Amino acid sequence: MTPVPDGRRDFVGYGPNPPDPRWPGGARLALVVVLNLEEGAEPSIPDGDPDSETALTDAVPGEVGGGRRDFVAESLFEYGSRVGFWRLAELFAERGVPLTVNACAAALRRNPAIAAAVRDGAAGGAMDLCCHGDRFVRHWRMTPEEERAAIASAVRGFVDTVGRPPLGWQSRYSPSAATRALVVEHGGFLYDADSYADDLPWWTDVGGRPHLVVPHSFTHNDNRLATAKLGTADDFLDHLAAAFRVLHAEGARRPRLMTVSLHARISGQPSRFDAVRRFLDLVGAAPGVWCAGRSEIARHWIAEHPPEELP
Repeated sequence: MTPVPDGRRDFVGYGPNPPDPRWPGGARLALVVVLNLEEGAEPSIPDGDPDSETALTDAVPGEVGGGRRDFVAESLFEYGSRVGFWRLAELFAERGVPLTVNACAAALRRNPAIAAAVRDGAAGGAMDLCCHGDRFVRHWRMTPEEERAAIASAVRGFVDTVGRPPLGWQSRYSPSAATRALVVEHGGFLYDADSYADDLPWWTDVGGRPHLVVPHSFTHNDNRLATAKLGTADDFLDHLAAAFRVLHAEGARRPRLMTVSLHARISGQPSRFDAVRRFLDLVGAAPGVWCAGRSEIARHWIAEHPPEELP
């Protein structure tokens, strides 16, 4: 597959003949679990923002008028870093399933204990790191100069708190038309995850340079609980299990990649955590599943499927 120039929409992809990923051990399915660490990076009046952020919480949007602090929303975010992160980190360490921490740099700065756990591992072994920006910012509203500075600031935040730069990039909201080129310009990233377009990674051409995209998921995502598209942990479990069954079955013939996206303030709540625990039971009982950090997926793809020479 010749990389398509970035910015040009690609409706074809791999078509009916996707490549064999050649996952380690002949796995039929690679599973990436992403934990979005955002708590403390969201808009809030104490940080100088005009309103409190209520998205992806159990707070009622608009209940508190603009310009006033929404203490329900604020404390729900705080629950994610005070309790939810640790509950999830402990579970994944116990199961030996890698977590890719998709962190906002501001969230790492505001919780040194979490930064240390990400650096050293909650129970041994450093966690995989993807940069989710610094704070909640909309890149598509920025000038290229502002966005370039925002990317550099976010990476510095990782180095300052965790001691190493992130290996991947994913914008908190939609990227701008310039984001991918600016990520490549900054350097040091193995991939970005600013797409939802496939079940496998692919290469794109950014200014004549090959760049890897490892897709994220907005569907296998606990945001569906916080937005009431799904009601309960059982609904979320059924949702994830259905995707897992389909991809695992397809993987016998065409190996796939599945990404699950969690948030500490959502899946770290006991009623929703139960779905994550039972989903890992399902994964652990299935043969031929490679659980990996997203940077491991990127390194594997780079080694097994290097980009074709660009025209």
